[in-house]
Amino acid sequence: MFHERLKLARRCKGLSLRNLATRINGAVSAQAIGKYERGEMMPSSTVCIALSKALGVSVSYLLSPSDIVLENVEFRKLVSTKARERALVEGAVLDHVDRYLQIEELLNLSSVQWDQPAETPFPVHGPEDIEHAAESVRSAWNLGGDPILDMTELLEERGIKVLKLDFPSSVDGFTCNIRRSGTDGVPTVICSTNKSIERQRFTLAHELGHLLLDVKGGFDAEKACQRFASAFLVPREELFGEVGTGRHAFGYGEIIEIKKMFGVSAAALVVRFRDLGIINEATLRKIFSGMGRHWRKQEPSPLERDESPRRFQRLCFRALAEKAISGSKAAELMGLPVSKMERILSGPLE
Repeated sequence: MFHERLKLARRCKGLSLRNLATRINGAVSAQAIGKYERGEMMPSSTVCIALSKALGVSVSYLLSPSDIVLENVEFRKLVSTKARERALVEGAVLDHVDRYLQIEELLNLSSVQWDQPAETPFPVHGPEDIEHAAESVRSAWNLGGDPILDMTELLEERGIKVLKLDFPSSVDGFTCNIRRSGTDGVPTVICSTNKSIERQRFTLAHELGHLLLDVKGGFDAEKACQRFASAFLVPREELFGEVGTGRHAFGYGEIIEIKKMFGVSAAALVVRFRDLGIINEATLRKIFSGMGRHWRKQEPSPLERDESPRRFQRLCFRALAEKAISGSKAAELMGLPVSKMERILSGPLE
């Protein structure tokens, strides 16, 4: 519906009602735009065109139906996330998932069923429960102990929508349930593209923890999900096999090779060593005060991988090939200029 689309587009741009009124050169007041968003009145065609240009969306987008809602939103760093930033992020997520669900509907596809392990939610009272949960999920998904090559692809294959968006620095990622009227919710995990690949992989595993764990008692939920991410990405038995069960020191080269093997940051790996008793607290402090003193600001020997979500784009190109949508509609769904979409469709020039 128009009022929902208008509000969504404005939030995606991070604009207030007053800001938007200014962008359309005062064609209508902020109060009038507020009435549009509440569904109390409709703008004229001239104002509708002005709003679409100011918001960078098509008129057809504003007039398309939208009835999706975010539920159970769990931001990381929630305390430091400003209300305006939160509204901008939630708007961007709603917009992107709305387009994702549109292309599935155009292709008569249902969302991939969420492959939720049978034991979930896993009750967590302490660290051993978290290790058990990570091992159980790996077993349920037939992952064994092998390193996970692509966290994004893994979650998409299991029916979790994965979005990677350009977020404010105060947001690493969050989980939510996105529901359209009359349908089951779609679990969605979102992380920021402003982080290293190592951080993105860890964030996705952390947010998976939020979907799967039921943290009990006084145990901290964020710490539980941090431990789950480490356990899921770096299984303990495989790590013991690589480095042993008791060490007094690690060299730089060994740490770099192991972090590349499991696809985690050097800092997260060293903390994993400490959590499993491979090193003690004194050795951890020695590593971080020595060779690891700059790791939190700059990842050593960073991974060179592309773990971008690909399913949505594949579906858009499939819909184009099957003539379910036009090139301009594909450009709108993928958030690309029509000229760029035309270049993609024409292929490389000979």
